[in-house]
Amino acid sequence: MDLSTSTALVTGANRGFGRALAAELLSRGATVYAGARNPDQVDLPGAKPIALDITDPASVAAAAQATGDVTILINNAGSSTGADLLTADLNDVRVEMDTHYFGTLSVTRAFAPQIAANGGGAILNVLSGLSWVSFPELGAYCAAKSAEWSLTNALRLQLADQGIRVAGLHVGYMDTDMVRAVTSAKSDPADIARIAIDGIAAGAYEILADNAARQAQAALAGGVSVLYPQLP
Repeated sequence: MDLSTSTALVTGANRGFGRALAAELLSRGATVYAGARNPDQVDLPGAKPIALDITDPASVAAAAQATGDVTILINNAGSSTGADLLTADLNDVRVEMDTHYFGTLSVTRAFAPQIAANGGGAILNVLSGLSWVSFPELGAYCAAKSAEWSLTNALRLQLADQGIRVAGLHVGYMDTDMVRAVTSAKSDPADIARIAIDGIAAGAYEILADNAARQAQAALAGGVSVLYPQLP
């Protein structure tokens, strides 16, 4: 894919990894819409701020109506409530699913026809190593990311004949506000953004951005005993 002739929409582009993705696309000559609930928070020179709340169908529809030239969609906007599945408020659990699953699906449904009408292109869903392995203390987030992974697989097949390649980015912790309390090793978002955009340019379907993602994928083949060795 020639990124210099592409127009991309990045959701959650006002900060963190979304901003890094938008910056990387701009550096390669792409036109970039930077989606954010508050577009006034977008401070990236060259980006086109656009109001977009992925959990609000009216906002998603308005964003699709306001564009028309998108050929790359990056579903990056996310949430992290820290909710576990047994004791957390169910509203926090719903936030995770409404954002990562229904939000991603809503934006994809709105923009896939636009991408197809423009001759095809790419959709990248920002997933996680936690799409493949669950931590009880983050059970709601892990479940939502796993659902988003399944969604990615289904859409990949469904949109292929429309000239749209659907990719999933799996990555461990990145040094963003969302995981500021985490003390484990974190990747530089700019480094992961380069890997992700390289993957789009190469037409990859699955992008494993770091060792954490590669280890999580490898553990799947070992079954429950490998994924969760703490079980009796």
